[in-house]
Amino acid sequence: MMKTWRWGLSLLLCGSVQAVCPAWSPARAGHEMTALNAQMKQWSEAYWLQGKSEINDSVYDQLAARLAQWQRCFGGETQTQAPLATATATIVHPVAHTGVKKLADRAAVANWLKDKPEVWIQPKVDGVAMTLVYRNGRLMQAISRGDGLKGEDWTARTRQITAIPQTLTGVLANSVLQGELFLRREAHRQQQMGGMNARAKVAGAMMRREATVPIPEMSFFVWAWPDGPQTMAERTALLSKAGFAWVDEYTLPVQTLAQAEALRERWFRSPLPFVTDGVVLRTTKEPAGQLWLPGQGTWLAAWKYPPVAQVAEVKQVSFNVGRSGKIAVVAELEPLQLDDKQVKRVNIGSVNRWQTLDLAPGDQVLVSLAGQGIPRLDSVVWRSVVRQKPQPPQASFSPMTCYFASPQCSGQFLSRLSWLGTPQALNMTGVGTATWRALHSAHRFEHLLSWLTLTREQLQNTPGVSAARGLQLWHQFNLVRELPLKRWLVALGMPLSQETLKNLAEEKWLSVTLKREAEWLAQPGTGAGRVGQIMAWLGSPEVLRIAAWLQEQKIAGFLSQ
Repeated sequence: MMKTWRWGLSLLLCGSVQAVCPAWSPARAGHEMTALNAQMKQWSEAYWLQGKSEINDSVYDQLAARLAQWQRCFGGETQTQAPLATATATIVHPVAHTGVKKLADRAAVANWLKDKPEVWIQPKVDGVAMTLVYRNGRLMQAISRGDGLKGEDWTARTRQITAIPQTLTGVLANSVLQGELFLRREAHRQQQMGGMNARAKVAGAMMRREATVPIPEMSFFVWAWPDGPQTMAERTALLSKAGFAWVDEYTLPVQTLAQAEALRERWFRSPLPFVTDGVVLRTTKEPAGQLWLPGQGTWLAAWKYPPVAQVAEVKQVSFNVGRSGKIAVVAELEPLQLDDKQVKRVNIGSVNRWQTLDLAPGDQVLVSLAGQGIPRLDSVVWRSVVRQKPQPPQASFSPMTCYFASPQCSGQFLSRLSWLGTPQALNMTGVGTATWRALHSAHRFEHLLSWLTLTREQLQNTPGVSAARGLQLWHQFNLVRELPLKRWLVALGMPLSQETLKNLAEEKWLSVTLKREAEWLAQPGTGAGRVGQIMAWLGSPEVLRIAAWLQEQKIAGFLSQ
């Protein structure tokens, strides 16, 4: 799960977290930060002491960044979680692990590349950092990264990993190697498959008595050979020859931002033998190993992939009543970027699902893109200490309610209006929710079709509607008067199948109302359940009032002749 360099990550990820301070009192801010900090510590202890991953790696990183943001917002000292000091983390690294600075975007990468004559790029393999120490040709120690200066003795476990050479010769016989212990994958495509919590699985296998991941399925990607040969090409060639797979194939020279970007994109989409979370850029020239210190690795930097799913704060929970009367719960979010989309809201679903999620403003949720790029809420990852949940609508709505305007019907009434302009209904180009809201606000419709009586002057003088647009609306409203009955039935929400609609092409309203249940049942695509819905709709007082009004307005489909 958590590579130990991640503990400084909260400062580095803030560019991906919306830097807007919550509107909290100092007292509430203190409670919120204390609670999240305590939870982060609990997750940390579960990982470091028990090898258990209770939270996804990426989610942990983003919540750490969120906590750091809050600490800065409310004047407190930014406290990044330090690696947990365990009793077994006592082995001193011969060469300290520096960690790697994260570059936020293309501009930061371009700036980092300036004046660096020889740069190489590697996939940022997602696993657990480890040191291998070879003395006199034999593997003497394997040390977990720990705090960068000291780690745990993983030698016994490492000896079971067949992909790690137990003996080396030549210049490697007495060497210190740093790299990533990872779970081997078969044709892993990062773009499609994501991170799969890879580092948590590896760490758990190394730390628990009963390994959940078979040790032979792991391998080691060498990304540093302190005090090794002067050229990168020589280093990777010797490592490859010695049996360290993939390092030669996936360590490539780059000179420009475009080259780095192309390789980063290629590795993101292509099948690889490991999970990755970005790329690492590094110069050939490095300081002597004795000078390496945690946080001081200026000669290398990471350019991470954007998370497939991101943590966002819920700003508001709202309830939208659809035209059929179903209530959909929507979470308004702090804006976030997912792929090429800016996401500001996500549909939660029904009131029951919202209640099951126990979601309130201030909560942190994990959001990703489902099929066709539709945002979805995957889970609630952190709940605010203060629970101020809104009340859902108390009124009962159905497919036969809210044809007439009223305060309690505002949601469903607007949804019905919005449906009217769609191609499936009356097909009024450009007449969407915003237009209907402006018209209803200015002219206070009595019922769903009151707009049919608006004059050209009224439309052209509607606030928020230009004179030219008002004239267009007037023409469109007049044209729909001649539409066939079936279009009006769809617009009004009569529960008919497409097959039945085709059979009603030449019908008039009177003939439709006189049909008996047996006649409806004989229609294609109309079973007993649908017949019951049709008869109930035709007998609805609101529908009958609307139909009578349309007849008064001489709408073609509602006239007897």
